[in-house]
Amino acid sequence: MADQQEPLSLASTFPNPPPFWKDFTQENLSRIEDLRREYSSEHGGAKAPERVPGGVPEELTRLQPPAEPADRRWRVFGDHYTVCDKPFSIELEDKLPTLEDQGIHNLAPTHPSRANKDKDEAEEGDGTHYDAALELKRLAKSLLVNFLELTGTLATRPADSAAKVDDLRTLLINMHHTLNEYRPHQARESAAEMMQDHLDKVRSETVAVRSQVDKARRVLEGLGSLTVPSVPDDVFAGNEHNVKDKEPDWDTAQSNRDSELWITADGLLA
Repeated sequence: MADQQEPLSLASTFPNPPPFWKDFTQENLSRIEDLRREYSSEHGGAKAPERVPGGVPEELTRLQPPAEPADRRWRVFGDHYTVCDKPFSIELEDKLPTLEDQGIHNLAPTHPSRANKDKDEAEEGDGTHYDAALELKRLAKSLLVNFLELTGTLATRPADSAAKVDDLRTLLINMHHTLNEYRPHQARESAAEMMQDHLDKVRSETVAVRSQVDKARRVLEGLGSLTVPSVPDDVFAGNEHNVKDKEPDWDTAQSNRDSELWITADGLLA
């Protein structure tokens, strides 16, 4: 079933889904879950893995993640990757191949490619400093000189220009390789800068929140310290005649109290 391929459809606007989508039926999903639960019960209640060891029926093969390659190598977008040999590590080795491994002449023989060397190996060297910026400047000057020589050769002896084109190719590959050696450093610096920006943003937001909390606390403390005008004693004395006589005084006191409260609150919130 894995080798069966769905015929190409030239009339459809979008590509057809892979043919193995037909294997994801409710029946097959239930069967694979039963196999996982069975494996879990047989191993003392251990968590059932996504991929059941020991194999499954052919029609359930597509319902499991692909197995890890036996040679511990992957190929993604044409590049090959290998699992790290470090214990408890699932990272992939992403080493930059040396120029010598690619069959390219290294134009810096005194400082061979260090793509596969770690920090300890670099510290055990001869102590000389490899100035990549200076090396790039030299390569750029050599590239310009060789380009001028190529133009002269094309003007006088076009048949002899192949060697000069190869020299330009070697120079460009060396420049590109020198830049690629600093990609990990660039990635670390970019990640550190992004983390620092996020930290600064969180800190500024924290300061803003704390300032608003302090302002609200001061407002509440100010409102709590306000003195509320007292109500005349005979307003609720039960005497209807006195209530009618004191009603204008009560309204005035209430209005004055409200005005004082609003003025004080406006001053605190300003």
